[in-house]
Amino acid sequence: MDTNFSDDFLIKGSFSMKKASTQYKGKLSKEEGEALLIKEKEKLRELQEKLYSDGSQSLLVVLQAMDAAGKDSLVEHVFGGVNPQGCNVTSFKTPSSKEYSHDFLWRHYLALPQKGMIGIFNRSHYESVLVCKVHPEYNLSEKTWKSVKDFDKKFWENRYESIRNFEKHLSQNGTTIIKIFLNVSKGEQKKRFLDRINEQEKNWKFSTADLPERALFDQYMNSYEEAINETSKDYAPWYVLPADDKWFARVAAIQIIIDTMEKMNLKYPQLSEEDKKELKDAKKQLESE
Repeated sequence: MDTNFSDDFLIKGSFSMKKASTQYKGKLSKEEGEALLIKEKEKLRELQEKLYSDGSQSLLVVLQAMDAAGKDSLVEHVFGGVNPQGCNVTSFKTPSSKEYSHDFLWRHYLALPQKGMIGIFNRSHYESVLVCKVHPEYNLSEKTWKSVKDFDKKFWENRYESIRNFEKHLSQNGTTIIKIFLNVSKGEQKKRFLDRINEQEKNWKFSTADLPERALFDQYMNSYEEAINETSKDYAPWYVLPADDKWFARVAAIQIIIDTMEKMNLKYPQLSEEDKKELKDAKKQLESE
């Protein structure tokens, strides 16, 4: 293979959205990539089983992207082979009135994976520095702030600090974090929106509400760039994946997840001598029936 996905797409130092590619330009073909994905899914299933049986750690995968970038299909194709008992997916929509009555991280704490589990956030706590950065008036629903004027530079610095502290706390208490941004171009997004309109079986995926947000594409890119620069840390790294080719984004994502889990030093539980004796006794009892 001509690239190391974990290294090549890991954000180290200053990140520029303009320099980040939306297209994979390597030598791996689509057919090779799809075959590789099938092979890697089996490896991920084995690692997830080890994570579950180990029971001392958890994995949190954060997925962020613009509309139509392929988050849902990535979850389906990457995690489709794991045991559903060991994996939870949470899709975060507009906060409810109850969620707005708490701090902005509260609902995300509730959705965190317990030890032994993989948790997937389809959108996440980053919406508070993405969509709420583009639409600062949304923050007024928290009822803590009196005016949009309150959302100054210091406000956003505090939000980034809260996110960094949240993620650092998780990493110090047994949760490994992977954050993936699916970087889709504005042109590819347009194509996918048109596909949703033109293909009847995809009509349900399209919402007219997507168009006003598309008009703010550049503002969202600026917000992503700042958020990634502020929060890509060793304990919670960001990976920016070219997402114009869905097949490639899936292959890169699964390899990043596998590489991360292999570094978690997961182990199957070791039986005590007493437990081993009980197993031998149980075997004898069963064989004597």
